[in-house]
Amino acid sequence: MENEGSAAPTGGAGAGEERFRGLLEAAPDAMVIVDGAGLIRLVNAQTESLFGYRRSELLGQPVELLIPGRFRGLHGKHREGYASARQVRPMGAGLELHGLRKDGTEFPVEISLSPLETTDGLLVSAAVRDVSDRKAAEQRFRGLLEAAPDAMVIVDGAGLIRLVNAQTESLFGYRRSELLGQPVELLIPGRFRGLHGKHREGYASARQVRPMGAGLELHGLRKDGTEFPVEISLSPLETTDGLLVSAAVRDVSDRKAAEQHINQLAALVESSQDAILAKTLDGYVTYWNAAAQRMYGYSAEEAIGRHVGMLALPEYAHEIDALLELLARGEKIEHFETLRVTRDGRLLDVDVTLWPTHAADGTVDGACAIVRDISDRKRAEAELHALYEQQRHIALTLQRSLMGTPPAIPGLATASRYLPATQGAGVGGDWFDLIPLGAGRVGIVIGDVMGRGLDAAAVMGQLRAAAHALAKTGMEPRQLMQALDAIVGDLDQPDQLVTCCYLTLAPDTGEVTVCSAGHLPALLVDPALGVRVLEAPVSAPLGVGGIPHQQTRTAVPPGAALVLYTDGLVETPGGDIESRLAELTRTLGEAFAAPADRTETDDGLEAAADRVLAALLPDARGHDDDVTLLLARLPEAPLATAGTDLPGLPSAVAEGRAFLGKTLTAWHCAHLADDARLLVSEVLTNAIKHARGPFALQVRRAAAELTVEVSDRSPHLPQPRLADPDDESGRGLLLVEALAASWGVRPTEEGKTTWFTLRS
Repeated sequence: MENEGSAAPTGGAGAGEERFRGLLEAAPDAMVIVDGAGLIRLVNAQTESLFGYRRSELLGQPVELLIPGRFRGLHGKHREGYASARQVRPMGAGLELHGLRKDGTEFPVEISLSPLETTDGLLVSAAVRDVSDRKAAEQRFRGLLEAAPDAMVIVDGAGLIRLVNAQTESLFGYRRSELLGQPVELLIPGRFRGLHGKHREGYASARQVRPMGAGLELHGLRKDGTEFPVEISLSPLETTDGLLVSAAVRDVSDRKAAEQHINQLAALVESSQDAILAKTLDGYVTYWNAAAQRMYGYSAEEAIGRHVGMLALPEYAHEIDALLELLARGEKIEHFETLRVTRDGRLLDVDVTLWPTHAADGTVDGACAIVRDISDRKRAEAELHALYEQQRHIALTLQRSLMGTPPAIPGLATASRYLPATQGAGVGGDWFDLIPLGAGRVGIVIGDVMGRGLDAAAVMGQLRAAAHALAKTGMEPRQLMQALDAIVGDLDQPDQLVTCCYLTLAPDTGEVTVCSAGHLPALLVDPALGVRVLEAPVSAPLGVGGIPHQQTRTAVPPGAALVLYTDGLVETPGGDIESRLAELTRTLGEAFAAPADRTETDDGLEAAADRVLAALLPDARGHDDDVTLLLARLPEAPLATAGTDLPGLPSAVAEGRAFLGKTLTAWHCAHLADDARLLVSEVLTNAIKHARGPFALQVRRAAAELTVEVSDRSPHLPQPRLADPDDESGRGLLLVEALAASWGVRPTEEGKTTWFTLRS
């Protein structure tokens, strides 16, 4: 105590020490005074608060008490090094320094050292500052930097890179360690580096947040030497170390490519020959290209902002509204043809394609339209259509003329339909014919010349005429088909093919003889058994040549109907013909089962024909092949028949006359007996003289006529001739021709049959 009391007055030392302690306590940082041995000689209140020790717990203790254990081993050497090169400086420059509190927690610190020369030797003053908040802020800053979507490059006043984020590494291809401390020009293409220093200096003198190189094309340089377009935003950062500049670098390669693509599209749109316009969903024009101006006469300035209704006639206003409604629902309208009006009142035929445009959230916010002037095409189409209709009318007239109108055959109810194709050439090569063969027999032929137009119609006309003439000779169906095959082969039409079917109806025997050359099967509507295929051997089409055609004879019941048709009725593109034939069969069954069609009148067949066409061709204007349909009900059987066999002797004449007279008397037809006996005498006499026996005599009575047939075993047909005055023969057939209502000869498998009819 004496020493303390005596020390104060002896000089200004006591007062100076008090002032020093006052300054120490007033310091904002923790102040720790350490002697040469590293012992704490003096601390202030901030030291107690910062480290958690009382002052008495610190004084005289090694300063390492305030240092984490892992650093204490080297701290003595650091103190010795400072003592030999004493100066005011930060401690551990460039290092991360930490303090240790009494409770064992560590915290980041900054330490500034100052040497103090005293009478007691060198003392070192350490100003210790807790930088936890600053470090946390720096950490947050680094976190934000790493989270930034762009590459972030922090550059100091000397242009050296101080900080980068992971996006910078990814974008430029460098590791972080390769960038830190390097000139920022490392990331700039060589041709721009010379001026970059001046640009940095200019920014330092007029620092502000702004895009770098506004209006310029900026590029970055990757480690591999490739360049890429960038956008750079600069921000100044004022720090204790001076001005730092933060550069946010964004790769805009994709955007530049998109812009280039958009520019290309814009150029294409403007150079398009079609009018292209955009509009809002309520119909107001927002874009108008040069072609739209040429087409409609309105400039872009005049059109943009006006309603598209200006392009439509008043009566088309509802059409505009309907299209806008479809677009608002997100629907696209393709190749909509309509009429539009120009600025000067001209009408244009146009083809319009419209599609909706979408906002970023996917909602429809407008529409675009491509409009093409098709006025020239419409005029050409109209002219072509008129020409086509003219040619079609000519061809159809020719075909109907060549086809002719089949005769009405007594006792044979028929219904027929012919529909020319509504597309393409229109007419084709379909035909049918009904041929009275005499003696109650009827021939039916149907055919289809492959091909379309006038050529097919011409071939059809030739074949129909030939078939009719050949059928009138009474030849068998297979013989007629062989003859037609030869005719097709002789036509000046290479590779011409024809399908054809020929049938003969014999009411007296209730049989149908049929031969088919590649034609679709005929159907038989049987009153008892329903609809079925008329069985017949089908050979190759006419024109193939070298293939024998065959025929078959089928018994048919009374009241049955035949159905013949061409492929246009059942063949459709991509359709299954078997299913179509099944549909035809089903429709016929329903048609003939209907009460109105159970009669044996023409009306029943007509109704059935209409029903078939309605079922199989519901779109009468949409078929691309001509269609032929024929329904025929077999003639009724004779009212009475009689027959006898006669020997091949002259006595056959008397026997035949006697049989015929007796039969006619029994049928109450005695008024026909004289003429009938005379004619049968001439026919039998001619057969005895020129043919071979035995003979067969057949007599049939129908409601309107009497038929007499004489069959022999010779294939040679009788030839009528004019007899000389001195001839004793040659007048028989002339007599038959004079007295009979009709007469004829038809070949048979055994020979021939000569027949004649008399009206009853």
